[in-house]
Amino acid sequence: MIKKRELSDLDLNSVEAKLSEHSEKLSTLRFQKSMQQLENPLEIKFLKKEIAQLKTVLNEFKLGLRGDITSND
Repeated sequence: MIKKRELSDLDLNSVEAKLSEHSEKLSTLRFQKSMQQLENPLEIKFLKKEIAQLKTVLNEFKLGLRGDITSND
């Protein structure tokens, strides 16, 4: 599980990388679940929560609420 402090330390590139990594892992886990080979079904729940948190952080970057905002002072 990603902690809030870790989320605040991430930059845009690492958020996108983690998001794609988690999405791939989720599809793998769903496939394992369909084949009834998944050992821990709760792992899907936690992974979906992390993906939602990463998408929220990514949206905050796009809205300018996070990260470096270029300003002309």
